[in-house]
Amino acid sequence: MFKSIYKKLFNREVILYLIFGVLTTLVDTIVFYISNYTLNIHYVISTCIAWVFAVLFAYVTNKLFVFSAIKNKNNIFKEIFYFFSLRLASLLLSIFFMVIMVDIMNMNEFLSKILVNVFVVIANYFFSKIFIFKS
Repeated sequence: MFKSIYKKLFNREVILYLIFGVLTTLVDTIVFYISNYTLNIHYVISTCIAWVFAVLFAYVTNKLFVFSAIKNKNNIFKEIFYFFSLRLASLLLSIFFMVIMVDIMNMNEFLSKILVNVFVVIANYFFSKIFIFKS
């Protein structure tokens, strides 16, 4: 029983998604840090800038390595539209939670960004699996 659960939870796709999810999160976090702390750009604007870089990285890596091969070349524009639309939804959630953590709970901006990213990686996997790169 545990073996079948393990196989479902830790298959190639999930492991690759986690690897590239961590790398995407690093891109997001580094760009956020540079924007927010080095360039002194407001944390909400920094979140948006970081999102652009992270989403471009995520689309390419998810397409090429995680959910792989183009299954239907005719649907590529639809796939791109869904990918960016759902990532936009996760950006809005990120901003919402960042504002709550930073402005209401008085948490550190960088710590808040890291905590929000954990939620976003999980949500984006399900968005990608169910709505974007479906078979």
